[in-house]
Amino acid sequence: MTTPTPLSYGTPDTPRVAVRGEANLQVDPEIARIGIAVSARGTDRRGAIDHLTRRNNHVLDLVKTYGEAVEKLETGAFSITPQLTDKGRHERIRAYHGRVYLTATLADFSALGELTTRLADLELTSVDGPWWGLRPDSPAHREARQQAVREAVKRAREYAEALGAQLSAIVELADIGAENAPLPAPGMHRAAAAGYGGSAESAPALDLEPQQQTVYAHVNARFTMTRPAL
Repeated sequence: MTTPTPLSYGTPDTPRVAVRGEANLQVDPEIARIGIAVSARGTDRRGAIDHLTRRNNHVLDLVKTYGEAVEKLETGAFSITPQLTDKGRHERIRAYHGRVYLTATLADFSALGELTTRLADLELTSVDGPWWGLRPDSPAHREARQQAVREAVKRAREYAEALGAQLSAIVELADIGAENAPLPAPGMHRAAAAGYGGSAESAPALDLEPQQQTVYAHVNARFTMTRPAL
């Protein structure tokens, strides 16, 4: 015997009300990421690799001196590219260009400006960022979801009261997304810098102001209510 499919609508004695609950929170960021590109050039492949290895190790050692302020340091990509001569009937390699891409994640923003400046002051090293964000398990996500549910209940109750009725039960609660804005996102602070020769004196630390993050949550909810007093 086939079980009948429940109706998606109510009855005159038990009407249903469907609402959407939304939350939009502005919270302080918890982490900041910076992208680091280390470059090198040599007339032969081995020379380019040696230069790149030395500079990459220098960058790694510098970042690691900040200890627990740096939560994560990752190498994203590595490349060695030959550069051909512009003229001539035969293809000849003029030089080799090498590059290593790294990403550093910091939770201590007081060290961020100084580290960014020191990295940008290194020879053939470019810095991109910062990109502010939240951790995946941030309490802000939970607060946004709970606020969205409270908003759904409040909205449904207002509809019921407008009909002289009261909410009696919840039939369905559907989570249709609770996430913070993508990282990076339009409007996010971006301070890019590049070092081409280094300087005798240390450059002053950048003053970076953390950008607040937007956390969204949306739910669909269905309730039953008492018979309206029409």
